[in-house]
Amino acid sequence: MNNHSGNNFSELFLKQQKNQYIIGNTTYKERLKKLNALQDAIANKYRTQIQEALQKDLGKPVVETELTEIYAIIGDIKYAKKHLRQWMKKQRVDTPLSMLGSSSYIIYEPKGVCLIMSPWNFPFNLTFSPLVSAIAAGNTAIIKPSDMTPNSSALMAKIVSDLFGAEEVALVQGEVEVSTELLKLPFNHIFFTGSPQVGKIIMEAASKHLASVTLELGGKSPTLIDKTANIDKAAKKIMWARFLNCGQVCVAPDYVLIDENIKPQFIALCKKWLKVFFTDNPKASDSFGRIVSDKHFDRLSGYLENAKALNATFEVGGETERTSKYIEPTLISDLKLESELLEEEIFGPILPIITYEHLDEAIAFVNSKPRPLALYVYSKNKVNTNKIINNTRAGGTCINNCIIHYANHNLPFGGVNNSGIGKSHGFYGFKAFSNARAVLKQHTFGVTGLLLPPYSGFKETLARLTVKWF
Repeated sequence: MNNHSGNNFSELFLKQQKNQYIIGNTTYKERLKKLNALQDAIANKYRTQIQEALQKDLGKPVVETELTEIYAIIGDIKYAKKHLRQWMKKQRVDTPLSMLGSSSYIIYEPKGVCLIMSPWNFPFNLTFSPLVSAIAAGNTAIIKPSDMTPNSSALMAKIVSDLFGAEEVALVQGEVEVSTELLKLPFNHIFFTGSPQVGKIIMEAASKHLASVTLELGGKSPTLIDKTANIDKAAKKIMWARFLNCGQVCVAPDYVLIDENIKPQFIALCKKWLKVFFTDNPKASDSFGRIVSDKHFDRLSGYLENAKALNATFEVGGETERTSKYIEPTLISDLKLESELLEEEIFGPILPIITYEHLDEAIAFVNSKPRPLALYVYSKNKVNTNKIINNTRAGGTCINNCIIHYANHNLPFGGVNNSGIGKSHGFYGFKAFSNARAVLKQHTFGVTGLLLPPYSGFKETLARLTVKWF
């Protein structure tokens, strides 16, 4: 499935379109068998190869691969397996008295032929996790992974071809031209993870066929710290979250808003934890990854040069090496509002630190920007915490932690407006790939039968009574 012309994409799509009702009518046991096969492939058969591919593509440490790729996928599969039987059942709902003699229920039916377009930062996780939801819901799927992580994409193509026939699940590789051709096809649902800029292109393409979409986007996720917070714990968690995967995480803290009175203490503690995590020489650390491509390295280097030109203060870091695509963990303060680091999603190992005098200033700053995928709050003060949550909007929030809400399958994951449309994970992922079909069954004669034409004074009275009492 690695080399398709535009015509072959159409042929592949038609295969899945013809097969969609067969797949859609698969039983709980048949879907469970597919999920088990995928679990075995990730957890056992291909585990070492996954680690090697991610090391080549992103310099990703094995522990990060285990936690953010393999564990994430296996967790999704286990959760789906545990709940799938219930999800597939008819969901009975109440029927109002005005419809006496009937019953109502919802069936979650598969949407049909789905397109999954995944990014490069967590290539296995963000490809196979939506696939788990698509399989659980009974869909066929064509997968288009990023071309920036070629080793990972090639391995995923092998896994998919080993487990599935092309008429059910297929993976195609290529650059932007491949994505463009795929988006011309009338998919029933498109699941995209990537930038807001590309998300707009996906949505425009989907609109031509009125396809539904799930857009997992990004944006500038703020982290607010007030003076009641445990500063040491905050510094530890934020340093881990910001520099995980070399900062290339959509829900990483993008910038810190901190009470000006505790800024010096916070920066000192950040330095402490950076040394603990990555030693005095992060370049030589086995726990710190690399930037995915020269293009992204140059983009991030440009942000640093812009900050220097505007006389920002480099509290930590700033060293770069293009040959190995290394950017040192960097903390920057005293940034001017026009700095590129405060305008663009960073998606790299750089953390701006902004101070505020009053909490209202911090809230106003957050609300001056598009709604983020995540917002983090560090505080022991419930009033402050509630004030921040009630007066901002975000896809998700952690209080006194970062990122980990992503790993709770009972929570919906997704953005709002600029940071995304729709939710995923667990039941929310199953719903994203399903149509909630309303079914009402009439068992006996109903009240509505008394209200059919020709209308009379009696029927007008009955209609008024129905409106008033039922």
